[in-house]
Amino acid sequence: MHINRVYTRAGDDGTTALGGGQRVRKDSLRIESYGTVDELNSVLGVAIASGLHDALRPALFVVQQVLFNVGSDLCILESDKERLAVPRVEPRHVAQLEAWIDEWNERLEPLRSFVLPGGDGAAAHLHVARTVCRRAERLVVALAREEPVGEQIVPYLNRLSDLLFVAARYQAKLSGVGDVLWDSRGF
Repeated sequence: MHINRVYTRAGDDGTTALGGGQRVRKDSLRIESYGTVDELNSVLGVAIASGLHDALRPALFVVQQVLFNVGSDLCILESDKERLAVPRVEPRHVAQLEAWIDEWNERLEPLRSFVLPGGDGAAAHLHVARTVCRRAERLVVALAREEPVGEQIVPYLNRLSDLLFVAARYQAKLSGVGDVLWDSRGF
């Protein structure tokens, strides 16, 4: 990949090109979907840069890489994937998330209450990433009602939001702050 310049002016009319060359409105559900995945990747970058514990860094670096696969998978129509070599989300990506979830969750105390977003700075950013991930998942589900999408995208985003919840809890533990629990008795 080689990018000569950042601006092209082609989008000044409110459209953008998909990976297969089709022009679509910038507010289309497909663009919203992979734009939100891009936002999620940026929020993960903030979490990593905010003092994320070294035990979590390698896994979240892999997640950031796979999120580019998610974006690639979404920016190419299913009908174009036969003629274009496209990085895709595969079952192995979902399985890797499940392995990390299980590994990290074993190191945590069982929950007896809902967790409030917080902990240290990195944990709080991971909670934000989790909510952005859920939004991306909802958008992709809506898109999949209208047109085909890669079959592993929704499972990946669903599992990723679970991973980000566990990662936020694990980060809070590793930082020494711990979970901030909801007091259901109210205030």
